Amino acid sequence: MVVPLLFALLQSSCCTGNPEPDPQTGKIAFTFEHTVNGFPVDYDTMIYQNEAGNPYLVDNIQYFVSDFKLWQKGNYQLLDGWEDIHYVDTDIPGTWQYKPADDIDSGTYDSITFVFGITGEKNKSFMFVNPPESYMFWPEYLGGGYHYLKLNGKWKDPQQVVRPFNFHLGIGQQYNDDGEITGFIQNWFTVNLPGSAILVSTGATTQVTIVMNVEQWFKEPNVWDFNHWGGDIMENQEAMHTAVENGHNVFTIKTE
Repeated sequence: MVVPLLFALLQSSCCTGNPEPDPQTGKIAFTFEHTVNGFPVDYDTMIYQNEAGNPYLVDNIQYFVSDFKLWQKGNYQLLDGWEDIHYVDTDIPGTWQYKPADDIDSGTYDSITFVFGITGEKNKSFMFVNPPESYMFWPEYLGGGYHYLKLNGKWKDPQQVVRPFNFHLGIGQQYNDDGEITGFIQNWFTVNLPGSAILVSTGATTQVTIVMNVEQWFKEPNVWDFNHWGGDIMENQEAMHTAVENGHNVFTIKTE
């Protein structure tokens, strides 16, 4: 009969054709650690001293990272599947790991970059409605959106008085001679992780540990003196710009 013969031919064609190859992809997971001078941060203890000679302690650290890119021979893959902005909080262990949903082509990647903070086009007020991210709001009159960083602690001034500091980064402001805000400045920056070549294997998850070296915020290229800048810098663009310049040296890859 014609119909069974046609079915057999179609079935034979289906079974002997070249099937689509399975995708050769893997995953990546980032873990965030925080150190001072190579050791895990010892919080709420006045045991540290920065390059300016300021004794200081760290209470907690909260920040956003976003727009991770894996670079390969001048091209990159942007990790933006479902969650392209990640919040890290030293008080919340569940935030210390970021697992992008993206499938990543297997192979060797030359380096990793990411944005510290949130880029201007993304940093919109009220996009986070629940804590803890919502607690990172940046006041509307200062530019809106969200903090890039809250590094909170205390330092001891020359009179041995312990003073609080809020080392906070976000959108900066321009002022006229009357002290009125006339414009805003984006202070987010791209971090180029040194020594961040990785191999992504098919069907496996590549683990990458990123370390925030806290002392670097106060070290280079600018020596940070709390006695000069004071405890609050949110409305001081010169201070925030100085901190941003130091921020490029803050993150490294942990190697075993």
